[in-house]
Amino acid sequence: MSASKAQSSFALFEWMMAFRYLRSRRREAFISIISWLSFFGIMLGVATLIIVMAVMNGFRTELLDKILGINGHLVVQPQDTDLTDYDAITKRVEGVDGVTFVVPFVEGQILASGAGGSSGALVRGLTEESLKKLKAVSSKVLQGTFSDFDASEGVALGSRLARTLGVVVGDKVKLISPNGAVTPMGVAPRIKAYPVKAVFEIGMSEYDSTFIFMPLEYAQAYFNQEGKVSAIEVYVEDPDEVGVLRAPVEEAVNQQVFITDWRFRNVTFFSALEVERNLMFIILTLIILVAALNIISGLIMLVKDKGNDIAILRTMGATRASIMRIFMITGAAIGFIGTMAGFILGLVVCLNIESIRQFVSWMTSTELFSPELYFLSKLPADMDMTETVSVLLIALVLSFLATIYPAWRAATLDPVEALRYE
Repeated sequence: MSASKAQSSFALFEWMMAFRYLRSRRREAFISIISWLSFFGIMLGVATLIIVMAVMNGFRTELLDKILGINGHLVVQPQDTDLTDYDAITKRVEGVDGVTFVVPFVEGQILASGAGGSSGALVRGLTEESLKKLKAVSSKVLQGTFSDFDASEGVALGSRLARTLGVVVGDKVKLISPNGAVTPMGVAPRIKAYPVKAVFEIGMSEYDSTFIFMPLEYAQAYFNQEGKVSAIEVYVEDPDEVGVLRAPVEEAVNQQVFITDWRFRNVTFFSALEVERNLMFIILTLIILVAALNIISGLIMLVKDKGNDIAILRTMGATRASIMRIFMITGAAIGFIGTMAGFILGLVVCLNIESIRQFVSWMTSTELFSPELYFLSKLPADMDMTETVSVLLIALVLSFLATIYPAWRAATLDPVEALRYE
């Protein structure tokens, strides 16, 4: 028989011996329990890490989409003079490469009052054309329509704000602003009622309970901003490239302005999310590490229990490397199967995360991940391929490393010493 064939058959023998040791027997019940605990530990560790990271990725992605869907990537604000020539500025900025569209707007805080109650709100006045470009709003209409929005003299409310005020499309909502007309007795509050033209739901509770959209012309009149706007929002193709586009946009504006980008306005929030995400990854990786340590203890006990087998194999001509490979395969198999099972479990949970949340909420009669606390109306899960592969590799590497010492102990035993383990 050639050397290659002998090596091939011997490798098959090693696999057969390794999987034989994986099968539980009555006299090896305790070792089998440790092996099962190692398997479930790795499976749950991998699944938990995949699920948590996917939820945090989805949470960040959804928040980013919601925030950038209604707020510009770059915001141009007046510095020394008012933005009165905003139409000309809008055309010039839209001509900059990388800019998708530009939205001039008037904004102000008010008290909104309806038949069912009152609440503080943020009024943003913009044209119908600009409103339809904001897909995060125009594609999320629950009631009414944005058609003829400029001429309607109506307003659009977030769904949660509409429920708080107790109004629907066709009802009137009263807006009260502290900055009204100037009289000899002081500044009088401005009170005006507007019909509800549409009700939208962005999916972010903070926005759905705060925003009111009004036609730009009427908002200018209501806030005493005739002929000017509060700011101009610039939306770009790639939000991560706002730093590169900052100078061209400033040059296109061609006047003294103050420009901020979405990263500066949300730096604290997204930095906190990134820190939490990294810490969770490190902490949950410890679960896999603990399961890998169980593999070490299980294999050490298996080596002690199989001392007679090791002596016989060595007497029959098995090399130390062969003995080492047998026990490494035994431990690595537990890690590999546990890792794959954890991946499948994590994948299934991530694909059905919202249904699971609703089921658990129904079973416990509690609201898990309340939108008021977590901003989003649905629990998102976004599995990142690179991150998932990294989790699987970490689990496999830790499982493999856990087999080295017990396998080395088995390989270094000579037949006489091995018999003493029995």
